Formats: sequence, structure tokens, C-alpha cells
Amino acid sequence: MAQDGSDWSLEPRGRLQIDAGWVDADPAVEAAANAVTPGGLDADIEVRRAYLGVDGKMPGNLGFRIEGEFAAPFDGGTVTWTDAYLYWDAAKNLRVTLGNHKPFWGLEELTSDLFPSMAERAAINTAFGNERRVGLSAAYTTGDVLLQGGAFTDDLDSLLGNNDRGHSFDGRVVYMPKLGGGQLHLGGSAHIRSFDDPASIRYSVRPFIHNADTKFANTGSITGATGEASYGLEAAWLKGPLHIAAETRWQHVNRTAALVEPTFFGGYVEAGYFLTKGDGRRYKGGTFERVKPVKPLGKGGIGAVQVNVRYDYLDLVDGPIVGGKQNGYEVSLIWTPTSRTRFIANYGRMEYDQAAIAVGADRSYGVDAFGMRAQFDF
Repeated sequence: MAQDGSDWSLEPRGRLQIDAGWVDADPAVEAAANAVTPGGLDADIEVRRAYLGVDGKMPGNLGFRIEGEFAAPFDGGTVTWTDAYLYWDAAKNLRVTLGNHKPFWGLEELTSDLFPSMAERAAINTAFGNERRVGLSAAYTTGDVLLQGGAFTDDLDSLLGNNDRGHSFDGRVVYMPKLGGGQLHLGGSAHIRSFDDPASIRYSVRPFIHNADTKFANTGSITGATGEASYGLEAAWLKGPLHIAAETRWQHVNRTAALVEPTFFGGYVEAGYFLTKGDGRRYKGGTFERVKPVKPLGKGGIGAVQVNVRYDYLDLVDGPIVGGKQNGYEVSLIWTPTSRTRFIANYGRMEYDQAAIAVGADRSYGVDAFGMRAQFDF
């Protein structure tokens, strides 16, 4: 809705995601998991995300987004900030942003959680502590090249609670030409973070679904950390109903003198295909965008139906740090009745080696994870 002319506008925004899921495991594995996290594998339903906010535009090519996360109160938590930033479109191909927003990690992480190929992102994007942070950044596009970079402190809630502990520099380069009648995406990113004082840091991941609290891949507390450095590569190609994507990331922990500095690694490769004629994944500005069914429900069709498969790898073992290795074999079915509604069903077979939770003397075993999601946004 416009206010006082075309230079001013205000648009409400929000999303709701309801998840259900469970993990099936051998009784011995379940017993060992329950000894660490009681009920951590049980079937559960949760409000995964509940965002409310507003987008605004102002004179001078200025705009803002203010948005809060309201899912936590359903579990007895508090409302937290997600996006809270001001931006300036300094030129047609240059945007400068100040506030709480995402640094530049990679393709899947920067793609909105409204448009994933699975209900949860790959392990490299959930294990390594990716989160919005307060900072100043810029994004510049020239031809088929996108350059993004910024300096960041900590997330807004930590700053407000005087719990911030450091700063980082983040950058990303993307090459995105047309190729073979489709869209090619090649990119790389870097994240360099320093802590004000030596701290403890932990990397861990749930078994494919967020409902499960048990973490079979878990480094535990790595003490004496003075910072971290990560480097990632990303690639994708999409044409018509088909998309292919892959990413890798190395995560290095800087520590105080005489302490071993581990480097962890992970990556994924996935492919997806739309079964409904004319539908396909969309891409813009270095990320995947909203799917818009050619024939949405209620307008002559059933919407868009998509199947996806993914291999998801994470290695949290290096030197004295034995957090486990995860091999995930995952599949999803996504129904998008309209551009603003979505339903996801996914399954993952998660195989662990040197797992953080021992089953007797055994640390090599597997579990099956099942998940479903219903969502809408505006």
C-alpha cells in the first residue's frame, strides 16, 4: 500500500511453516541416543518458522525490512530478530545494506528457506553456525558477475544482550551466464571471523530433520578458539524442469598456542525434476527464487510437483576432535499448489562413522529420518 506518493510504500510480510517428523533407529541406537538426549528421536510436531514483518521503501532509493521470528514462544522461548536492515540502491547494479542480515555463505544458504529442495538445508549449512549478523555490506553486479562483501559483528539479539564476541569479513563471487539453453551458476565464498577473547565453539547437526534433538554428528565444545575461517565452492545448472546443484565447504578453527587447529569439511550434490508440464525452478541474482506454477490449484491445474534427490556429506573428524562423519542419502517430494503455499515430504537414510554417540563400543550405524512440512507466506 502506497503512502504519500510513489516514493513511499509499506508492505506486510510473513510466513508460517509447520513441521512433523520422526527418526527410526535400531533399539540399541535409540537407547544410546535417549541416554544423551531423552526423547530426542521421538515423533514431534513443531512450528518451524513463524515470521512477521514489513518491507518499506522511502525517497532517495532507500528501503528497509524489519522482521521477527515468533516460532520460539510456542516452545517457551522469546521472540527473536531475523532481518532488520536498511538498504540503499546507490545505482541500478549496486545495493548497500546496513543492519541484521545474512552474510554471504553460499547458494543454498542465501536461497530463502521458503524455496528449498528439502525441508532442511544440507549439513554444511546447518552445522557451521550460519546466522544473520549485524553489519555493513554491498552487492555489485556487472554483466554475468555478482560481487558481494561485507563486515559483520554478531547477531542483533546477542548485541542487544551484550553477548557479542567478535567480528567477521565475508565475501562471495558468482559467475552466472546462460549455457546450453539453461542457467549456469558458479561461485565461491569466504568467511573470516575473529573472537574478542578466546571462546568455546561447537559444530553439530541433527539427523536431516529439525524435530530431532539428538545430534549424532557433534564436535562437542572446542575450547580456546580465537576465530574461524571457512571457504566454499558452489555450482548449479537449471533448464526447464531440471536443476542440478552442488556445494562444498571447509571450516577451520583458529585456536590459542599449542592447541590443535582442526579443519572440517562437507558438501552435497543434488538434482531435482518437475513432473508437471511447464514448471521449473527459478533463479535470480545468485539464488534460487520462488516457484510459480504454470497451472496453480484453482486455475485449471494442481500446481507444481517436484522430486529431488541429494547426497549430503559432513566430516567433523580431525586430529583429537572426533565429532563423526555423516553420509546422507535423501529424497523429497514437493507440491506447490500456488506460489504462496507449499507441502514437502522427505526421507533420509543417515549413515554415521565415528559418531559422537557410542552404541556400546560401536560408533558406526545408521538411522532413518522422515519429515513433512506445510507452509504459506505473504
